[in-house]
This record gives sequence, C-alpha cells and structure tokens, in this order.
Amino acid sequence: MAAVVGIRAWPRPVVLTCATLLVAGCYYAAGRLGLSQQLTADGAIVTPIWPPTGLAVACLLLFGPWCVPGIALGALLVILSLGAPGAEAVGIVAGNTVAPVCAWLMLRAVGFRVSLSRLRDGLALVFLGALTAMLISSGTGVGMLVLSDKLPTEHLGLVWLAWWVGDAMGVVLVTPLVLLLYRARLPPPSVRWTEAVGLALVVCALAPLIMYSSVGLLFLAFPVLVWSALRFQLAGGIPCALFMSVTATVVARHEGGSFGRLTDIETMMRLQAFNGTLGLTALLLSAVISEQLNTRRSVERACHELVEALQHLNAGGSGSPGPSGPDAR
Repeated sequence: MAAVVGIRAWPRPVVLTCATLLVAGCYYAAGRLGLSQQLTADGAIVTPIWPPTGLAVACLLLFGPWCVPGIALGALLVILSLGAPGAEAVGIVAGNTVAPVCAWLMLRAVGFRVSLSRLRDGLALVFLGALTAMLISSGTGVGMLVLSDKLPTEHLGLVWLAWWVGDAMGVVLVTPLVLLLYRARLPPPSVRWTEAVGLALVVCALAPLIMYSSVGLLFLAFPVLVWSALRFQLAGGIPCALFMSVTATVVARHEGGSFGRLTDIETMMRLQAFNGTLGLTALLLSAVISEQLNTRRSVERACHELVEALQHLNAGGSGSPGPSGPDAR
C-alpha cells in the first residue's frame, strides 16, 4: 500500500515514462516468445500465434490509450531484434500499433466488458477485435514487404493469411488470458481445487500424447477443452486452449505426430485450423456458460428477495390489531 502511495506521488511524466517502458518491455518479450516458434511455409517465415497483439489489445482495454506509445516502441524493438530494418519498418510498426487501437475502439463502441461474462463479449472479441482489426496489421505489414521487394509476389497470399491468422489467434488466446489474470483472486479452499489440479494434470499429460501421436488424434483435445470450459469457464478453457495450441505448434515445428509427412503448406493450414478451432471453442463456450450462470444467479437472487418480501408482508399482516368493541362480537 505504501508503495502504491509512493508511486502516485511521482510526477506524471515519470509515471507515464515508466509505464510506457513497461508495456514496451512486455510487448518485446511476448514478441520474442512468438518468434521462438516460427514455421517455414513455401520459403516464407510465419508465426502461428503472435502474442503481442493479444497483449496490446488487453492493455488498451484495461488501461486506455496511454499504452499506445509503449505498443509502438515494443513493436519497433521486435523489428530491430530481427536485424537492420529498412523503410518498411515504419509501416509495419504503424500497422502493429493501429490494429490494436482499432480493436479497442470497436470493442468499446459495442459495450465490451472485460469480464467476458456474455456471449456478445466473446463474439465481439472474435469478430471485431481479432478477425476485423487484424486485417490492418496483416495488410499493412505484407504491403510494406512487397513494396520494399522483401517479399516475392508469389508468396503474397500465403504470408498475408498466416500473418492475419497469427495476429487474430494472439487476440483470441492471449487477450482473454491477460484480462483473466488481471482480475484473478485466489478463491477459498474447496473441493474444486482437487478437480482443478486433476484437470491440469490431465491436460499436461494428454496434450503431448495427442499431438505426438502419428495416428491423428487431434480431435481428442476437444473433450478435455469442453470439460475445462464447462467446469471453470474462462479460467479453465483459455489456459487449456493456449497450452494445447502451443504444444501443437512445437510438434508442428519439429514435423512430428499428426504434422509429419506433410508439406509446409499443409502443416501450416492444419495447425492454423486446429489452433483457431481451439481458441473459438474455448472463448465462446466459456462466455456462454458464464452468461448462463450469471442469469441463474440473478433469477435465484430475485426469487430470494421475493420470498423475503412476502415473509415481511405476512409478518406485518399477522401482527396487526384485530377489530374490537361491539362490532367484534
């Protein structure tokens, strides 16, 4: 508490500078993490999941527009880490910054709630924050690479699709996780802790077996994902989907399991389809279950208040004095 009071006493420019550097550092770390799992498709380097976009959208939703300079600085640091940038770096940084800002503006316009407790919030995050807004970053990035002659035109469609899906998957998987961690509170001890630990062990044990199996057992990931979302909503569904997606990406990168004996294009398409289905299932199913639970609690609360009101009326009626005098006989 004393540390928070001390920070608030700092001059505003110092606070904003530190916050900007913190956002930039987190963006850069997320970018390096995404780059560690690159895939090669027809000679082009692609990232199946790009975490910085999800982190940027979450920061904007939680803290507002002051995060924009940190996002831009982080995007620039990621580009600089890849080598000496050219003039196209300016356009790529601009696209990677404008896309999350547009996602934030569109989500705010439709009344998005960071709790993701309604189906409409999940749909808005998928179709506005991910699929629509990320057209800006992918279109700008690919366009700048083509204009600078760093991307052959025959790879244009493939790289654009991979860029768009990777950015969208970052929003679908990483944004809900960051929003969840920001609001996380340690629940009281209960029997669900046993189920949660058991579920985590099942996911950690089954994910590698499913992904590395050469028989093609990717579909077995979905019963576990449904169990996670039904029992723990976002707190179970999103981490489960993210772990499964990262495991699948690692296996695909090593050309193992269900991704063996495939061409580069087939590997990328199968992986993107699998990750996208996982993310959409986890996010939308968790939102539906949360909305139903909230509706049920509201109905139960209303019934409880109605019962209390009726009991109060009955108690008042039974305690009122009856008629007296000659008319009472």
